[in-house]
Amino acid sequence: MQVRELKISGAFEFTPSVFPDDRGLFVAPYQEAVFTAAVGHPLRVAQTNHSESRRGVVRGIHYADTPPGQAKYVHCPRGRMLDVVVDLRVGSPTFGEWESVELSAGVFNSVYLPEGLGHALMALEDGTVASYLCSEGFNPTAEHGVHPLSMDLPWPAGITPLLSPKDAAAPSFDQARDAGLLPSYDECVAWYSKLSH
Repeated sequence: MQVRELKISGAFEFTPSVFPDDRGLFVAPYQEAVFTAAVGHPLRVAQTNHSESRRGVVRGIHYADTPPGQAKYVHCPRGRMLDVVVDLRVGSPTFGEWESVELSAGVFNSVYLPEGLGHALMALEDGTVASYLCSEGFNPTAEHGVHPLSMDLPWPAGITPLLSPKDAAAPSFDQARDAGLLPSYDECVAWYSKLSH
């Protein structure tokens, strides 16, 4: 398993080894020992999510109140998608910055983002599946969004973004920041420290 830390602190890309044979292949997209060594604590899995999207569908930018927030380990078992991690933590050295990783069923790579970061994706092919391991279950009162077209995110040219009504109605990044809706970096760091002990 190869591990790459993204420029957004606490976020990582994990790329496993693939073992093909004449029957097909075998791969382990999540490996706790490797994850724990990289992140500093194991991933508590309270819920798994599965979405299927046609080409152009954008989901996000989503985040949850921290603590406890919702960490995500995102994998693409079918199709291809652009996965985008956005630093929404007010006070972070990389506040407002983002990094994108293409996830695909051909590479079997995954992205981990800790609590307090924003997450968005775009399906690059019809039938693209995203599978998430989530540290907390769905809590509608603590879940929030930022409009995915309100930031200069790297959505590919030539693909029309398709948003849900909820995501289309989300506040812009500037509106969410000015209204005090975004997570605090200090509170997130304190929560990460608690998870590591």
